Amino acid sequence: MASTGQPPSSLKRRESSGTREGDQLIITPLGAGSEVGRSCVYMSYKGKTVLFDCGIHPAYPGMAALPYFDEIDPSAIDVLLVTHFHLDHAASLPYFLEKTTFRGRVFMTHATKAIYKLMLSDYVKVSKVSVEDMLYDEQDILRSMDKIEVIDFHQTLEVNGIRFWCYTAGHVLGAAMFMVDIAGVRVLYTGDYSREEDRHLRAAELPQFSPDICIIESTYGVQLHQPRHIREKRFTDVIHSTVSQGGRVLIPAFALGRAQELLLILDEYWSNHPELHNIPIYYASPLAKRCMAVYQTYINAMNERIRNQFANSNPFDFKHISPLKSIENFDDVGPSVVMATPGGLQSGLSRQLFDKWCSDKKNACVLPGYVVEGTLAKTIINEPKEITLMNGLMAPLNMQVHYISFSAHADYAQTSTFLKELMPPNIILVHGEANEMGRLKQKLTSLFADGNTKIISPKNCQSVEMYFNSEKMAKTIGKLAEEVPEVGEAVSGLLVKKEFTYQVMAPDDLHIFSQLSNANVIQRITIPYSGAFAVIKHRLKQIYESVESSTDEELGVPTLRVHDRVTVRQDSEKHISVYWNADPVSDMVSDSIVALVLNVSREMPKVVTESESEVNEEEDVKKAEKTCHALLVALFGDVKHGEDGKLVVSVDGNVARLNKQNGDVESENEGLRERVRIAFQRIQSAVKPIPLSAS
Repeated sequence: MASTGQPPSSLKRRESSGTREGDQLIITPLGAGSEVGRSCVYMSYKGKTVLFDCGIHPAYPGMAALPYFDEIDPSAIDVLLVTHFHLDHAASLPYFLEKTTFRGRVFMTHATKAIYKLMLSDYVKVSKVSVEDMLYDEQDILRSMDKIEVIDFHQTLEVNGIRFWCYTAGHVLGAAMFMVDIAGVRVLYTGDYSREEDRHLRAAELPQFSPDICIIESTYGVQLHQPRHIREKRFTDVIHSTVSQGGRVLIPAFALGRAQELLLILDEYWSNHPELHNIPIYYASPLAKRCMAVYQTYINAMNERIRNQFANSNPFDFKHISPLKSIENFDDVGPSVVMATPGGLQSGLSRQLFDKWCSDKKNACVLPGYVVEGTLAKTIINEPKEITLMNGLMAPLNMQVHYISFSAHADYAQTSTFLKELMPPNIILVHGEANEMGRLKQKLTSLFADGNTKIISPKNCQSVEMYFNSEKMAKTIGKLAEEVPEVGEAVSGLLVKKEFTYQVMAPDDLHIFSQLSNANVIQRITIPYSGAFAVIKHRLKQIYESVESSTDEELGVPTLRVHDRVTVRQDSEKHISVYWNADPVSDMVSDSIVALVLNVSREMPKVVTESESEVNEEEDVKKAEKTCHALLVALFGDVKHGEDGKLVVSVDGNVARLNKQNGDVESENEGLRERVRIAFQRIQSAVKPIPLSAS
């Protein structure tokens, strides 16, 4: 079941509500929701969060071009996956990595990372915005490069329980479709893709299994592309016709991507038409040479046609095309063909040349790719009579405008066939203008009318919520998987959980199939015991069936082995030790043995040697007498031993005689007699130990 709706406020760490929260999957476009530009799709499931793409909107300046990052908590994102290097999919990445709290990991393909740096450096240079409006600078781009990790096509990686891999997407060099697996739920994000092979790129692959959710571009809606050879003929015919009449041809295109496809077409056409050899073709981009170097590096990522050509000569070493770094280096005399960046005519070389040539009806502008709403390229398709120049002045638009799309996006035929072969139960449409997307949704709904396929086209910041019943299944591996158990047979092993994967394995296989290892913990306890060792053996046999006697080979002392788990050893006449391998059963047995030994020790009769006892008593008596005498001296001063064994106490001429045996006192002074008697009683009670019966 899937439902859509506006999020409560934002996606920043929602509190759990309800028992199904753990099975709730949320997908929210932060950009490219019912629009083309700033592709960025947020997905969370089971506490794991993924962000697909991180682009800008080419029609907006500064912060307005960014996706709606304020709707999410960047620090909660585990993985960011970038499908390709185009600005509307990758250009807000330096901002997101350097200016937010994001601390996750970023992945893209090798070719995408190589071209990403070139594209964004060019974007920063040609952006005609104030310093305050700049999202980032060259240093931010360089720092972001250190944080980007690369992934090969079909390579499976896992980050924090999120498994993902990628397929070839066509579209541009290095473009990828990402398949993400979280707890068994698979989501395919196509990014921009094309199922049609062109002059240098392979077609997009079809994943070998169906995802639970497919997030797919809908750029061209229900439109159908003309066959490639017809588009190529229209393209070359317009250019040939224009230059033959002395006109100039401007082809606004991004430095990388469709530009290379068009250059291959032009170079081949010029080679086949000697009459055009005196008419120059310029590739006007500050990145021209470096771009070509990247393309030559990644020849093996292209289709078989290009690889076969490369075996003989470099197909990107153009014979009839020259690089042009800036308009200052351009000798604008006579007809020429200039391919210039950027593709939307917002600024840069393409805009400078457009402003210069737009008033002459002999000239032509060929728009070879998808044009985004809000750009000048989109405006001139409708052929207005006047346009506003970069300097703010108005000028007539007399030049011819031709829209011949070589944009490597899927059309309706490719999209419908792709989805029919995949058959995902849930389809989410992104990256398309609202009207085109609406028509595509309507047509796909009819196409899948006989099934339970759900088709959703959320707007920016509108969440799609789905629920998946997650079943916990454990797979047996290693030795346990060698034989199929009979029905009803118990399988015993260790259950190992890693993120959302459960496996049952034999303890011996633990170090092979996991990063865990098993170890034995030997526990030992020493207990005071001075009785006969045979008494312990007798008592243990009353409790346990298996008690085996033996002798320790090293120490030569008697030992007992209880239930083949716990060993009891007589270490000395006054101590025994108990030791065992720690496990729940052995721990329980050892606890009972320790309790038994302690009870036996308490029950044994106390044997005290008589002579020793007498000696101790005599010493106690002598000590008590000395203490008593000292305390009496402290109280009365003059205290001496009399001839009859009595103590003689003299105070101010009065004398008292104290019998130490019974405490009787003789004195003519009644007051002194009473004082000495009471003092002696108190001293005696303090000095003598408390009798056993009193306790």
